[in-house]
Amino acid sequence: MHLFMALAFFAAATPAAVVLKPVANMYAQPADDTEVVSQAIYGTNVAVVESRPGWLHVRTPDQYTGWMPIANLRELAAGEQPYASAGRVARVENLFANIYSEPNVTKRQPLITVPFETRLEVTSEPHADERWLQVRLPDYGQGWVQSGDLSFDMQPLALDAAIALSRRFMGLPYTWGGTSAFGFDCSGFTQMIYRRHGFGMPRDADQQAAWDGLVPVKREDLAPGDLLFFGSSATHITHTGMYLGDGKFINATTFIHPIVQICDLSDAHWTGLLVACRRLK
Repeated sequence: MHLFMALAFFAAATPAAVVLKPVANMYAQPADDTEVVSQAIYGTNVAVVESRPGWLHVRTPDQYTGWMPIANLRELAAGEQPYASAGRVARVENLFANIYSEPNVTKRQPLITVPFETRLEVTSEPHADERWLQVRLPDYGQGWVQSGDLSFDMQPLALDAAIALSRRFMGLPYTWGGTSAFGFDCSGFTQMIYRRHGFGMPRDADQQAAWDGLVPVKREDLAPGDLLFFGSSATHITHTGMYLGDGKFINATTFIHPIVQICDLSDAHWTGLLVACRRLK
């Protein structure tokens, strides 16, 4: 499904809450000692599927579900417009952005630090020297962000630009369930790169391999931007990465160093695990 189709589908079911934490974990069960299945970043609108004391079962825009503590969310009032869904909206383009209570980096500590791709409602034009933008926050508060941290360009990246973007995350930590610059897991990373390319892939590696937006490609025919899938078999896929060319691929992995890194397909560890290669239709 193309990204705009995915967003349109999600919009059909009005989001009922917005994420207030820089990165909010989604749990398999309504308890924080259960598995983290995914994450949602600051300002993300989610639909509420079910509620239990202290917890909400939510669905993110990529149709993934999990449990979040109510404290990490603000439930929207009936008829309230989803956060940053209209008007003047900017997106964080640096790996992280500090939001301040006033347009000054020295007087007070940041109100919050938010990750790459966070969407913010802009409420003012650049302040004085054009260095600052005022933003409305998901909790109704106000803040100031340096304009160099943000972009108003929401257009999808060309494939070569998306590949170049992937290298900006080199060295960031691997985090199970991670979907942000605070830490990615393998499929959270490839999902993000393809999202910036304009395509809304499913969340998990096995789901991505089965996604009808991709077609099989032979290993000898690989081209930059193709996706690689690893596991014990084609029916048991547990890892993914994006091919860069010359036998190299980029991935978020725990192999040797638990970071986003470039690996070599000729390495015995990866050669024995590669079970599928895919390309956008």
